[in-house]
Amino acid sequence: MHKIEAALQKKILVIDGAMGTMIQRHKLDEADYRGQRFSDWHCDVKGNNDLLSITQPEIIIGIHLQYLEAGADIIETNTFSSTVIAQADYDMQSIAYELNVASAQCARKAIERFYELHPDQSHVPKFVAGAIGPLNKTLSLSPDVNNPGYRAVTFDEVAAAYTEQIKGLVDGGVDILLIETIFDTLNAKAAIYAINQFFRQHPMQGEGYRNGALPVMISGTITDASGRTLSGQTLEAFYISVKHANPISIGLNCALGAQEMRGHIEELSAIAACYTSSYPNAGLPNTMGEYDEQPHQTAHFIEEWAKNGWVNIVGGCCGTTPDHIKHIADHVREIAPRQLPILAASL
Repeated sequence: MHKIEAALQKKILVIDGAMGTMIQRHKLDEADYRGQRFSDWHCDVKGNNDLLSITQPEIIIGIHLQYLEAGADIIETNTFSSTVIAQADYDMQSIAYELNVASAQCARKAIERFYELHPDQSHVPKFVAGAIGPLNKTLSLSPDVNNPGYRAVTFDEVAAAYTEQIKGLVDGGVDILLIETIFDTLNAKAAIYAINQFFRQHPMQGEGYRNGALPVMISGTITDASGRTLSGQTLEAFYISVKHANPISIGLNCALGAQEMRGHIEELSAIAACYTSSYPNAGLPNTMGEYDEQPHQTAHFIEEWAKNGWVNIVGGCCGTTPDHIKHIADHVREIAPRQLPILAASL
């Protein structure tokens, strides 16, 4: 049994909050993003947050540490866009693998520092989740409204991009792989395919691995009140489409605040054979694109989910901060986790 499975049987685990929100607080300029190594790069790189794991690692380690101090059990690597496909926006395809290694190492260093600061907590496991984002190109939707059959990328290209990312995350030392913010299930299937192929070729040795592979978490995104993903699937259809991956957890994140996500989490809890997760935004954005929901408000919603027995992993997405995570952690600490359902055998 992997350590995270043992932990999930005992309590509700807390995943961290937004990385981008915390990076924005540093008010970094173009020179900060470039650092010394990329000072002469031929195009602008400001906004490439993943690059900061190489050029400003102390900032990224510091953000991870703040979330750990707030009570997070799982911290996500700063790799939401660390693929050759997404890095093409900055012409940085060549460093995609390196970004994943560096980001995983930043997260590991943050956990090491946390234990150094809190030796009394050394028996409490903390996990690094390798964040695998949805890509800026989609396999299910055409970017050209006049040509609905056109696709800007192929399945093989997406799978290859994810394979390189997975290798970097594994080499950097992650504990879990997290396919997150899924709005196109076909992209997610390419990531699942890449994970399966990678571990067939590079099985993990030792006890605690799931069939020679790292545990996989899957988190989709319901984009509006219709209860569907951007590519049109209902929540149940999404779950059925990816459950073959045998994930340790399946859940929802981003797009919605906790209040809007409530019904979807209740539905997911009723159908999921695995553990469930949810890390909503800090409410819906205001007219300026900012998030106003306060930590105690987010925690109030999530506490109700926990008391109803709907969740195993909770945290925050866009707009959430270490304060949000601290409130969430405090509110769910004494609540028993959702029990895995006993499903009737099919006839």
